[in-house]
Amino acid sequence: MNILIVKLSAVGDVIHTLPSLAALRKLYPGAHVTWVVEEAAADIILGHPDLDSVVVSRRKSWQRALMKGHFKKTLSEMGAFLRDLRVRDYDLVIDFHGLFKSAVLVFLCRGKRKIGYDSYQELSGFFYSEKITEDMDKHAVNRYLDFPKYLGAKIEEPVFQIAIGDANKEKVDELLALHQVVGPFVAMNPVAYWDTKLWDNECFASLCDRIVETYGIFVVLTGQKAPSLGQIQRLARRNVLNLEGRTSLKDLAELYRRAALLVTTDSGPMHLAAALGTPVVALFGPTDPKRTGPYGSGHIVLQEPLSCAPCFRKFCREMTCMKKITVNAVFNEVKKLLEGRL
Repeated sequence: MNILIVKLSAVGDVIHTLPSLAALRKLYPGAHVTWVVEEAAADIILGHPDLDSVVVSRRKSWQRALMKGHFKKTLSEMGAFLRDLRVRDYDLVIDFHGLFKSAVLVFLCRGKRKIGYDSYQELSGFFYSEKITEDMDKHAVNRYLDFPKYLGAKIEEPVFQIAIGDANKEKVDELLALHQVVGPFVAMNPVAYWDTKLWDNECFASLCDRIVETYGIFVVLTGQKAPSLGQIQRLARRNVLNLEGRTSLKDLAELYRRAALLVTTDSGPMHLAAALGTPVVALFGPTDPKRTGPYGSGHIVLQEPLSCAPCFRKFCREMTCMKKITVNAVFNEVKKLLEGRL
């Protein structure tokens, strides 16, 4: 039996699909399972023990290359990708993404049963032979698990597995040793793709100082290259390590696995830490934690009860929802989670 999982991005969404992968593997232990994913999130699933193959789409890179006139090489790469996608006749194709960009791949692959949501977002529903209800009142993890349940799987406890390798452990060992980070530390992720999800840099710096002064431990800043990380480090007084752009996703997973907790915006790193069982203090504004908050127990979400939230807007002049979250409020929740962990 051949199964194709279509979940292209983003990091958090791919992480949310991992329990469905585990459920499908348990339901079909002898199946050959392939996952098609975009390159930004590919590191999360490469080497996963429940996967037999991964097909990586470089869609955004191809778009940029075509805009620059690099046609020959780009079209050759796109052709190779499509050949990889079509190399098997799939018995099951499941589109966990449910958008036009994923539904097109469902259409292009060779499959008997093509299953997706009935919500028809971006007309995606027209590409499926079977459709299930998309219940937006559920958390994304549970919403995705509706696919293996539809196929007959019995889910007791969602299983998240990330294939952290020895090289990732050695990399984190080196980074922490280089900066003399010994013992417990608090990880902090102040970045997010939406500007409306960001908290003030001065607030993050003040929170760093409160943590360092109270507990005498390091705060480790994480995230891909962003000016905010350097600014927070400069504003904070001491014991703040900035690992901006120095970790792969699996390096980051190993770092978060060792952290006492993570303070974070609503972002992929938040979901990564939660999947690893690391306690999370999550700062929410325009999005709904019931749908996409840190999954599981032992996490704390701070969100101001405003009439306009959640609005799901990527642009806002006021950003009142994030501005109303105070340093004191966040620090008080940090203290609760650190009790008994230091």
